[in-house]
Amino acid sequence: MKSILHLKFIALYIIFGFLCLFTTATLTTQLVTNRLMEDTSRTLYREATLIADDYLPSYFTDDSSLYAVQSQLAAMRLYLEASLWFVDADGNLITSSNMEGTSAPEAIENFDPAEIGGDRFLSGTYHGYFDEEVITVMAPVTQRYSTVGYLLIHSPVSLIEDRCRPIMIPVYISLGVIYLLSFIFLLGFQFFVFRPLKQITEAARQYALGNLDYEIPVYTHDEMGHLSASLNYMAAQLKDMDDYQKKIVANVSHDFRSPLTSMKGYVEAMADGTIPPELYGKYLKIILFETERLTDLTGDLLTLNEFDTKELLLDKAEFDIQEVIKGTAESFEAVCTPKHISIELLLMPGKVIVYADRRKIQQVLYNLLDNAIKFSDNESSITVEVSLRSDKAFISVRDHGIGIPRKEQNKIWERFYKSDLSRGKDKKGTGLGLSIVKEIIQAHDEHINVISTEGVGTEFIFSLPFIE
Repeated sequence: MKSILHLKFIALYIIFGFLCLFTTATLTTQLVTNRLMEDTSRTLYREATLIADDYLPSYFTDDSSLYAVQSQLAAMRLYLEASLWFVDADGNLITSSNMEGTSAPEAIENFDPAEIGGDRFLSGTYHGYFDEEVITVMAPVTQRYSTVGYLLIHSPVSLIEDRCRPIMIPVYISLGVIYLLSFIFLLGFQFFVFRPLKQITEAARQYALGNLDYEIPVYTHDEMGHLSASLNYMAAQLKDMDDYQKKIVANVSHDFRSPLTSMKGYVEAMADGTIPPELYGKYLKIILFETERLTDLTGDLLTLNEFDTKELLLDKAEFDIQEVIKGTAESFEAVCTPKHISIELLLMPGKVIVYADRRKIQQVLYNLLDNAIKFSDNESSITVEVSLRSDKAFISVRDHGIGIPRKEQNKIWERFYKSDLSRGKDKKGTGLGLSIVKEIIQAHDEHINVISTEGVGTEFIFSLPFIE
């Protein structure tokens, strides 16, 4: 399987790194530069206002000489690392102190103090007087409530960019650390998402190929671990179902083949004259017996199919269970008489009303009594007893037959299962009777239990909801 998803995440990780670097180098740098320009402009404007208010007005009152003003502007130039121009109200230069490589014009062309606007600073080459971009702030010099001049301060933007670079270095370092730490996320995806997903995909492929023995290793208890465990459980269930289906087909084939082979052999023998006509009656009875076996097997399979396909609909109603027991027991009179087997009924006085599917419960009783008769010795007895406890009616069917070995008691509910002790007596059985009994009782949300001792007898007890 190609690691397409893995490669996609690696590509996204690399793209994420480039985008972070590009965003930091452009947007973040620009934001920091803009912020520094605003802070610098405020500082320059504050200094310009301070000089324009405290020192420069004395020049117009002859209290301060031009030399003193020049000295003051030179000191501020060194302090602010900027060029300072002192002009009159019309923009004519009075004096200046310039940074190295710059000079001031004798008169500023198109001088307009209002061009600063509300931003308090301008950025650019200021009318082309500078070869590089500068920040320009302007403060008015007032004398007797009238503006007599202006102080202009020009600070190179390159100084701000130089200040920005040291600030951006920690940002780039932090970005690199974050990018490396995000690699842990990629490793986490590799170990906690991609590898389990790859194993799950491989498992799905193996299951599709029919390899239900493939098992996904489960190391975590998160969603991936739960999904892996669920798929393992699904595969186990499918394997059990596949084995069960194979077993069903094998058992059904065997149970169908035996009577069909017998019937075919007898019919061929009768057809070719091997069996004389005077013995036809004997062998026709054998063929009829085998036909009844096939009919019973087909009926039992159809009944179980109703449970397997979830199509069984219980027609629940209130009825007297003791009346159903009496009727079912009477139907076995013809079977019990030749074997001298008696069916004893230990019933409650009056009626015992239960809420269940009458026809299905009658089938349960029929199957249990049929089993009890098959595995009982001649001249023995079978007891059917009804008892009440709380809101339940308990019905037991007890025989004194061959019993069921303890190690086989959990297997008797399996389809087609026949105990080794029963094979000599259960000639006509299909091995489905007790499976049907359990399915019907469980469909009623009730329970059935077995108590058996080998060589002593067997008792089946099941419960039904009792209606007082």
